[in-house]
Amino acid sequence: MSYRLLSVVLPVHNQADHLAQVVFAYLSAVEAVTAAHEVLLVPNGCLDGSRDVCAALADAWPAVRVVPSDRAGWGLAVRLGLAAARGDLLCFANSARTSPGELGLLIRTAWTTPDVVIEARRTIRDRWTRAIGSRLYALECRTLFGMSVADVNGTPKLFPRRFEKLLQLTRDDDLLDAEFNAVVARERYPIIEIPIVSTTRHGGTSTMTYRRAWQLYWGAYQMARAMRRTPS
Repeated sequence: MSYRLLSVVLPVHNQADHLAQVVFAYLSAVEAVTAAHEVLLVPNGCLDGSRDVCAALADAWPAVRVVPSDRAGWGLAVRLGLAAARGDLLCFANSARTSPGELGLLIRTAWTTPDVVIEARRTIRDRWTRAIGSRLYALECRTLFGMSVADVNGTPKLFPRRFEKLLQLTRDDDLLDAEFNAVVARERYPIIEIPIVSTTRHGGTSTMTYRRAWQLYWGAYQMARAMRRTPS
């Protein structure tokens, strides 16, 4: 099979100072793979001019659409974007961290390897503490959910629309990625992790702290208990 349309969902949070440059680069990377695409920008809870920048980009580029949200939240933004997407190949990525080359690589892999979930696996971290924290989180998620991925939060993530359970995610917060991979494991969707080495951020700083890391660990445990009580 071949996909007819690619939808790329990009959550946006307070990125007005660099967003236009990033989106232009992403569009070039996507167009190098397929002309059949759309990019959905999801400004969520922005306190700067990000929403206006998104609107201007949509006016300038027919392939760009905006799905705004007054509420902030990584998971919420991803879910809103996926709900509005029209493609049969769906993608979401962290627009503050993903390079155009990485996005293009994973899209090319997904486009030529249908019916498989494609996910980035970051092989280098900017700090050793983040590397250890990520490995511990992956180990916890493997134990709780039976997932096989080495980088739970790695993006971009791509999947075919026919994997419909991935369109029924519920998390509004940072646990969305864990829920995504838990569903992949539960439904036995085939998955390929693509190693990437970039640690570049387009702007801003990481919001991960020890307190937020603990919230992720504890939240994953609570989510696993809830999923066991809920029929798939």
